[in-house]
Amino acid sequence: MLTRQLVTQWLRAMMWLLCRIDAADLARVPLRGPLIMVSNHINFVEMPVLYTQLRTRPVAVLAKTETWDNPAMGWLFNTLGGSNAIPVRRGEADKDALRKALAKLEDGCILGLAPEGTRSGNGRLQRGQPGVVLLALHSGAPILPVVFYGGERIWHNLPRVRRTDFHIRVGQPFRLDPGAPRVTRAMRQQMTDEIMWQMAALLPPPYRGVYADLDAATRGFLRYADGSSH
Repeated sequence: MLTRQLVTQWLRAMMWLLCRIDAADLARVPLRGPLIMVSNHINFVEMPVLYTQLRTRPVAVLAKTETWDNPAMGWLFNTLGGSNAIPVRRGEADKDALRKALAKLEDGCILGLAPEGTRSGNGRLQRGQPGVVLLALHSGAPILPVVFYGGERIWHNLPRVRRTDFHIRVGQPFRLDPGAPRVTRAMRQQMTDEIMWQMAALLPPPYRGVYADLDAATRGFLRYADGSSH
């Protein structure tokens, strides 16, 4: 416990030194209940920023198993996350990771994951992967889009001893409603794309990547708290 507190304080200090963090939108994160937090993934910065800024609720995260191949990263995830750090094998149906993630949602945790499945490096959205849909449909938990931008400049700014402007934007929570007992592969991908378009709408245009055309966005499977699809 003491080690976790010391590491958290160190991370908070490092993030303050490296970044000017615009995190006011995190006040929109619900204070209770299960929640699937979907976000874009640019580089290593998002995890420590989110961890140090969102301290009011437990957050479980899905991370690729390769993360633990790096001793330093594995130690960091285990120290900060403990059982809330869930390894997932990419490119396959990892039933063990799915079971652990669903258990965290049943416990009322926030589950954080990046539907892109890998870092973009440049901040532009890549095609979303449908794993998030399986979690949402199995759990019934609401989905909250959270996006980051600005962090892609950290490697440019570090040699120049400049702090990086790191922005966080939070959207509205919604649930997925397939409207049918059988969900096809095409439906899962459309649901994934609808989630990604909600993320794209929170980002400045240069960061929207493959979801740049918001006029093409659909919302047929999304249901907000008022029952609408907006």
